[in-house]
Amino acid sequence: MKTKLAILFGGKSDEYSVSLHSAAAIIKNVPEEMFDVTLVGITQDGKWLLYEGSVDNVNDDTWHKENLSPVFLNMGNDFKGLVKLNLGNNTFEKIEIDCIFPVLHGRNGEDGTIQGLCQMSGIPFVGCDMTSSAVCMDKEFTHVICENSGIKTAPYIAAVNSNKLNVKKLYEQAYEKLSLPMFIKPANNGSSIGISKVRNYDEFEKGLIEAFQYDNKVVIEKMIEGFEIGCAVLGNEELIIGEVDEIDTKNDFFDYVEKYSQHNSKIYCPARISDELKAEAKQIAEKTYRALGCKGLSRVDMFVTPDNKIFLNEINTIPGLTDLSRYPSMLKKIGIEYSDLIVKLVELAME
Repeated sequence: MKTKLAILFGGKSDEYSVSLHSAAAIIKNVPEEMFDVTLVGITQDGKWLLYEGSVDNVNDDTWHKENLSPVFLNMGNDFKGLVKLNLGNNTFEKIEIDCIFPVLHGRNGEDGTIQGLCQMSGIPFVGCDMTSSAVCMDKEFTHVICENSGIKTAPYIAAVNSNKLNVKKLYEQAYEKLSLPMFIKPANNGSSIGISKVRNYDEFEKGLIEAFQYDNKVVIEKMIEGFEIGCAVLGNEELIIGEVDEIDTKNDFFDYVEKYSQHNSKIYCPARISDELKAEAKQIAEKTYRALGCKGLSRVDMFVTPDNKIFLNEINTIPGLTDLSRYPSMLKKIGIEYSDLIVKLVELAME
């Protein structure tokens, strides 16, 4: 019996296009002998559409140009799956689904919203549950939980956008606690969108305005000297830890453009660090994953300082999943091929 797998792609998110590339790679690599795949594209304005066309049109974002039927998740107990609306004759069809793979990044994709919807539908889904997705997405909550679990993170302060916010006072407070340079990040966003490196008051003001365009809460962090490494984690109770990779970037940080073009950056997998540091990074990745209640998959990003201390940067519960993305590459290094990874993720979801 084939598993009926629904793959969700697109989404109301700043990372819509990243999702299309991840989904295209997954669709190409799904073992057809094991899965009966239903594709659901979510447009940038939030429409759910049943897509039956070619994967190339997903990759180049022309998939929604066709006349597609709306679908929605059934929330009742009568059956588990999608309801397809036939607009021509006002009828509907049921599409039974065994498992959902939300290949969605960023807001409305990995922040617990879609996960809550899947939980309500009663259909198993790939990745972290609603609570875990929400706390991993919110950089302030990640800090609070990880610090309480004894995981080193950058010193930080959080601030909420309101009429009462005194920017000069916030800057003084941040300067006193964090010194310069510092980073301003939207509390809930991915792919480094809306992040600024701040070296003076003018940049602080500009950085705040930019970050508040993406979220009404920001996290301001002390800059950690050093370079970034990452670690892939796969599993529920029993965990598989992938190879540690390293980002070598000439930019101020590994920003959105660099993540997807790598003009001034290179990724080394395995990372060019000692075996002891690699082992420590893997331990921190596992500890972070467990502290935040993750399931299925996550990529844990960390900093290594010049004196070889490791600080947690952030955790991504639906990391990029294109053929060339870091997460599959780290697992490939320990012998898990892309199609085996898809099978494993669905198995973990159905456990």
